[in-house]
Formats: sequence, C-alpha cells, structure tokens
Amino acid sequence: MLDDIDKRLLAALQKNAHLTADELGKQLNLSASQAGRRRQKLEAEGVISGYTARLDARQLGLTVQGFVQVHLSTHGPEHSASFGRLIANRAEIVSAWTMTGDADYLLRVYCEDLPALNRLIHEVLLPHKAVARVHSQIVMDQLKHDGPLPT
Repeated sequence: MLDDIDKRLLAALQKNAHLTADELGKQLNLSASQAGRRRQKLEAEGVISGYTARLDARQLGLTVQGFVQVHLSTHGPEHSASFGRLIANRAEIVSAWTMTGDADYLLRVYCEDLPALNRLIHEVLLPHKAVARVHSQIVMDQLKHDGPLPT
C-alpha cells in the first residue's frame, strides 16, 4: 500500500522526474536519504516503471495525430500475436489497446502528414491477413495533453 508520502513523492516526480533526492526531501519534509530510499523502493516494486522525456510532436515534424480502430476478421491466437508483432515494430504507432465493443484494437498514431497516415493504413494495417477493416479519426486539436496519473 502507498502511504500519503509515497503518493506525494509520485505526484512530484510526475511533474518533474529530474528532482534530486535533496529536492524531493525538501518537498516531502524528509531527509534526502529517506526520500531517495522511498524512490528506490517504488522503483524496485515497479510502481515507478521508468522515466521518459516528453517531446513536442510538431517540432519533430509529426503534424498528424490520429486514432485508428482496427477490426479483425478472425480472432485466433496466432493472428492476434502476428498483429501484435506488426504494430510493435511501427514507430508511428505510439500506443495500442485491445478493446471491448465494435473494434478489436485502438491505435494512437503520429505521422508526418496525411499521405503518411494513408500509407500506414493501406500498406501496413489493411494488408495484414487478420484485419477486416479500419476506421481512422484525425485529431483536430488536443484539449488536454497526457497528464500524470492520479495518486
């Protein structure tokens, strides 16, 4: 179980993963060594699974963000595994979920432009033997960016 200090530590790290043990300690009213040990414990337990940098997609030339719903024609384990390998190796697919409801998968994609999104759909996804159809939605504006998890 996470106590209040752990939750505050996690909230602080989600805002700024560069905080030193000394800075964390000051925010949590702990010594630097106590704050550092708590962070190490949360890392060892897998509560903190890693640290990443947030990049600006537009500055990287990725002007199209979209969501692609994928509907499979067949649902055997070999087809699911094959489709999973396909999407795991595509850099433009930044996250993927299996879904309940009409679609089997929901993919979040970032592409350079609309022709690149079109190629992803028509040259990569649709040719897969298990894919029946796809439905894409292009993001016009992102009102809320990916935020920290509630602690």
